[in-house]
Amino acid sequence: MKGVLLVNLGSPDSTETKDVRKYLDEFLMDERVIDMAYWKRFLLVKGIILNTRPKKSGAAYKKIWWKEGSPLVVISERFTHKLTPKVDIPVALGMRYGSMSIENGIKELAQKGVTEIFMIPLYPHYAMSSYETVVVKAQEVQEMKFPNITIESLPVFYNNSEYIRVMARNIQKQIESFDFDHLLFSYHGIPERHILISDTTKSHCKIDKSCCETPSEAHKTCYRHQCFETTKEVVKLLNLKGKTYSNSFQSRLLKDPWLKPYTDFEFERLAKEGTKNLAVITPAFVSDCLETLEEIAMEGKEQFEEAGGEKYMHIACMNDNDDWVDVVANWVKDWEANKLETV
Repeated sequence: MKGVLLVNLGSPDSTETKDVRKYLDEFLMDERVIDMAYWKRFLLVKGIILNTRPKKSGAAYKKIWWKEGSPLVVISERFTHKLTPKVDIPVALGMRYGSMSIENGIKELAQKGVTEIFMIPLYPHYAMSSYETVVVKAQEVQEMKFPNITIESLPVFYNNSEYIRVMARNIQKQIESFDFDHLLFSYHGIPERHILISDTTKSHCKIDKSCCETPSEAHKTCYRHQCFETTKEVVKLLNLKGKTYSNSFQSRLLKDPWLKPYTDFEFERLAKEGTKNLAVITPAFVSDCLETLEEIAMEGKEQFEEAGGEKYMHIACMNDNDDWVDVVANWVKDWEANKLETV
């Protein structure tokens, strides 16, 4: 019997410091998130970060927390509920971090008699700290706890035509009543070294103006290239011109160089260079979360206006939009009919 496992990032169980600390411990101790020797990661996370960051992060979560719970979890559950009646096989939801785990999702499907799982990591782009860690974790859980179950994963879909179409439609609907000067595509940031680590050729990626535009096998696992490709395809459908859009990367951690330009720097630069009305989309996420709702929608607005900007719009993610649900339902049906490539 076949089944579907949707996987998103995860969330603390509550905004309380103890729950945030537990969540951050699991998240930041992942070797694909902070890729340093275990003892260094242990000292950094448990000796420094977990003694300072949970309270601050808890306060940020409180700003965006919904009555039903974490926005990311609630949206993912709504999406799951909408998808379930559109397909003929069981659907479960798991998270990479937190109590709503991948293991629990697989267990739920196993209890329904599922032996073949189509896993859909809800990350459009490949990064070792997002897509890769989900696939690796699922494999580990399957081998240790569910040896009689097989798992096939949806490849990254950053340039899938249906994904691009529904994202462009989502953007268009929201900006129809907003006379923007500039549309900023703000992607989740990752350290530059992650690009080099993920380079399967070990020689192509230079993190400069040319490497992302030069055809290479490295692009299959290059987050930077894939982000730029998403923007390029969406821009075509929206018929945007030259200087009316740009890319940036948000959410830096530690002092290492991360992908540039930095989103917070762009807020100030754009305002000072004359942008009055700014719209911001976060295409690395299909569901709104702390990073989009607090960092971009709230802090971003404040930063832009303080720098001289006048009007600011955060464009919501696709969340549980019906047309996005339909796209995923079609992927599931294609997998059932052996018409879809998997990994």
